[in-house]
Amino acid sequence: MPDTQSKACRVNDMTESMGKVLIKSPVEASAPCRIDMGGTLDISTFYSPLRHLSPCTVNIALDLRTRVKLLPYDPGQIKISSKGFRSAEYPLDQAPFDHPLGLMFAIGVYFRASGVHIHIESSSPPRSGLGGSSAAAVALIKAFSKVLEEMGQGPWSRKNIALLAQKLEASVAGVPCGLQDQLAAAYGGANMWCWPVNHQDPFFRKKTIIRKQHLRKFEQHLLLGYCGVPHESKDVNRKWVQQFLSGKYRGLWTEIIVCTQKFARALMERDVKDACNLMNQETALRKKMTPEVLDEIGTALVESALENGCGARFTGAGGGGCIWALGPAEDVDKLKGPWEGILKARKGACLLDAKIDPKGLL
Repeated sequence: MPDTQSKACRVNDMTESMGKVLIKSPVEASAPCRIDMGGTLDISTFYSPLRHLSPCTVNIALDLRTRVKLLPYDPGQIKISSKGFRSAEYPLDQAPFDHPLGLMFAIGVYFRASGVHIHIESSSPPRSGLGGSSAAAVALIKAFSKVLEEMGQGPWSRKNIALLAQKLEASVAGVPCGLQDQLAAAYGGANMWCWPVNHQDPFFRKKTIIRKQHLRKFEQHLLLGYCGVPHESKDVNRKWVQQFLSGKYRGLWTEIIVCTQKFARALMERDVKDACNLMNQETALRKKMTPEVLDEIGTALVESALENGCGARFTGAGGGGCIWALGPAEDVDKLKGPWEGILKARKGACLLDAKIDPKGLL
C-alpha cells in the first residue's frame, strides 16, 4: 500500500477512535482570559527589529474562563456552538476558516474532528478585548489532547498547546498575531513574557511578577469595566503594523517597551503608584498613534481613573471591549462608584469580576 494511503488510513482510524472516546464520555477543558500591558510587542513584526531593546509584554490571567466541551455528532460533520454566535455545522473538509468561528473550525480540521460537536461557553463578553478567542483556542486544543491521551498518545505540554494555538490563529487571522493571549490562557497567573533577543533564544521566557500566594491580595488593586460594545482587534492591530512597517512612530514603540519593562519591575517591587503612572504613560503613547483605541465610554473611564489616582488602560488592541484600572486599594474602592455611573450610560456596559486565575489550563 502506498505511504500516502497508509497515512490516510491512520487518520481515518484516529477519527473513528476519537468518536468512540466521545460516545463513551464528553471531554471538557477550560482556560482563563487576561488583562495586559505592552501588548503588540508579542508580535514578531515588532519584537524582531526591536530585539536590541529586550521587548516584553505583561499580562494577568483572569478567572473569567472559557469552557469547551467535545460531544459526539453526526459522522462526517463538525458543529460549533458558542454564546454570542450563531451555531454552525459543515462537512469537515468544507468548514470555512473565514467564518466568525473560523479559528475553532481550523482547530477542528487540524485534529480531524469529524463527527464532533464543539460547545463553547465564555464567562467574558464576546469580543471584549480580553483574549477570549485565544483562550477558547487553547482550551479546545487541550480538550483534543485529552481525547488523544485516551487513545494512548502522550500528554501535551502547556507550551506546545499555546504555540499550536498561536500558529493556527496566525494561519487564519489575515493579520500578524502575537502569543501573549495563548500564554496567559495556558499558564495563568501574573507574568512578564520576554520575546527572543537572538536566534538561539526560545520563543518566549516567562518571569513571574506576582507570586501565587500574593495574587488574592493583589486583586484589591484591580478594576475591570466592559464598555458595552465589542472591539475589532484586527482594525487597530492592522493600523499599528502598517505604521510600523512604514517606519512611523518607532520612537513611540521604544518608549512603550521602556514603560512595559518599568511597569513589570514596579509590580515586582509592589510599587503600585509607579506602576499606575507607567500605565497611564503607555496609554497616552498608544492614543498618539491611534486615537480610536478609546471610544467615548473608554475615554470617560480612563479620565475618571486618572482623577482618582489610578492607572487605566484598554485591554488588547482597544477600540471597544474592556478598560482595566490599577491603583492603591483605597483609590480603586473610590473609583468603583464613578465607573458604575459611566457604564450605566450604555446598554450592556458593566463592571466585570477581576479575580486573578492562578491555574491556567484545566
